[in-house]
Amino acid sequence: MAGLFTADIENRGLVLDPRTKLAVMITLVVFALGGAGSDIQAVRLATIAVSALPVVLLATARQWKKAAVFGLLYAVLKSAELLLVPQLSGAALSIVGLCCLIFVRLMPSLIMGAYMLSSTTVSEFIAAMHRMHVPQQITIPMSVMFRFFPTVMEEFAAINTAMRMRDIRMGGRNAGRLIEYRLVPLMVCSVNIGSELSAAALTRGLSTGIRRTNICKIGFHVQDFAVAAVSGAVYILWILGMTGVVK
Repeated sequence: MAGLFTADIENRGLVLDPRTKLAVMITLVVFALGGAGSDIQAVRLATIAVSALPVVLLATARQWKKAAVFGLLYAVLKSAELLLVPQLSGAALSIVGLCCLIFVRLMPSLIMGAYMLSSTTVSEFIAAMHRMHVPQQITIPMSVMFRFFPTVMEEFAAINTAMRMRDIRMGGRNAGRLIEYRLVPLMVCSVNIGSELSAAALTRGLSTGIRRTNICKIGFHVQDFAVAAVSGAVYILWILGMTGVVK
């Protein structure tokens, strides 16, 4: 079973071009995380709709449990931000408001990033970067990142299994060694994984000046234009709001 950060091309549901996913990610960063156009009612409503898009994409990839958990969590936090926070005051307002603000703004981008990693192969991503003429100084680190997170998650799961076998867990006899025996190996593994993936990327010739070929096929289809239209609508509403056409 594929994890959240592992590319599963057989069960990724709606096939989108990597450039479309990147456009949705940028839109979420600008409006959901950055709060652009938050003073315009139409933009706020459109931002909520775009924020729900990653959950829909997870559902199309048959990741029902993750889509349900993320969707419910986002709906609860967003409802609390709109309905509960205005009724609070004092310390409760500061704590609840800050938590809702942080998670509501961060969650859409994180979910979209997880969907990108779980539905895009490294070859597809590199091909898309070459189509956009992105410099290799950006393409190589980002291609390494695509394999870094899945590998780190696998290492973390292996460390957890080894620690449970030794009864080093929360509530166990050796709970005090939890951080030392889990965090330190994970940090060492992360450093080694980063070095190995960078070496592998260079070994495959990603740093050469010769144009790289790909056997994977990428391109825009009907679903790409539909998703791009949803993302582009937010920018249009933002421009119309700044000119006073919509409020």
